[in-house]
Amino acid sequence: MNTTLITQLILGVLLLFQVYNYGRDIFKNRKCLNDGNRNPAVTGLIGFTTNFFDTLGIGSYAPTTMLLKLTKSLKNDRLLPGTLNVGCAIPVMTEAFMYIKTVKVDGMTLLSMVFAAMLGSFIGAKVVARFDEKKVQVVMGSALAITAILMILSATGVTTRLGAHNVATGFYGWKLYVACGVNFALGALMTAGIGLYAPCLALVYLLGLNPVVAFPIMMSSSASVMPIAAREFIKKGDYARVPAISITICGCMGVFVAITFVKRLNLTLLMWLVIGVMIYTSILMLVEGIRKFKTVC
Repeated sequence: MNTTLITQLILGVLLLFQVYNYGRDIFKNRKCLNDGNRNPAVTGLIGFTTNFFDTLGIGSYAPTTMLLKLTKSLKNDRLLPGTLNVGCAIPVMTEAFMYIKTVKVDGMTLLSMVFAAMLGSFIGAKVVARFDEKKVQVVMGSALAITAILMILSATGVTTRLGAHNVATGFYGWKLYVACGVNFALGALMTAGIGLYAPCLALVYLLGLNPVVAFPIMMSSSASVMPIAAREFIKKGDYARVPAISITICGCMGVFVAITFVKRLNLTLLMWLVIGVMIYTSILMLVEGIRKFKTVC
């Protein structure tokens, strides 16, 4: 069977899984949705903007975290990982459905890495969901710093040069084990706010995969991780419902607009701006989190 079709079937099942869990929780808590978080218009604009640019290659996890923090959209930073995973899941999966095309990629490589990322997210979400606010601030501050470094490598062309002469369409033997192991870790880290795109891209380049083949692996891994992680946060109620809803709805709109109307856009200046603000937000969150740790001690 065509690996693209298999991937789409998996994503389809996961999308239904996400819609069911998400919708059921919203319906169950429909009378107490007003949880004191910021106006949904603000978070909706954030969702539209970050998912619009995610479709164009910048990524949505770190920018969404950054903007939610800077606009003080959540009453407690502890809700950041859950809001991020729950709110962005459907837009990212929509993006995956609209972008994944038939590319000559080894089926075992694609499916193995997708399942590894899913397993990682399942375990990672259980850990992150137990974090208090100060731990979330330190972890997500670190995540933003790591993402900023990876974006700098991408913006300066370092990541692209890694895959310049690669021709492989799949991994075999020890390379497949390494790829799955790292993707497992990336799936777990994604639940804490470290986007999977950039590190996954660097991974497959380093192991010798063709840059064209890297795209469906990167996209499918990211899209498959989020519903698994979101389930844990939904189950525990560890996310801001109204902001998540507005991010989901407006995020899907952003994806649609980007794919339908934008053919080419110079993102270099914007990427450097995002990197700069991301570093600032990272420092802000780390300082706040470390200060709270010291206060407790």
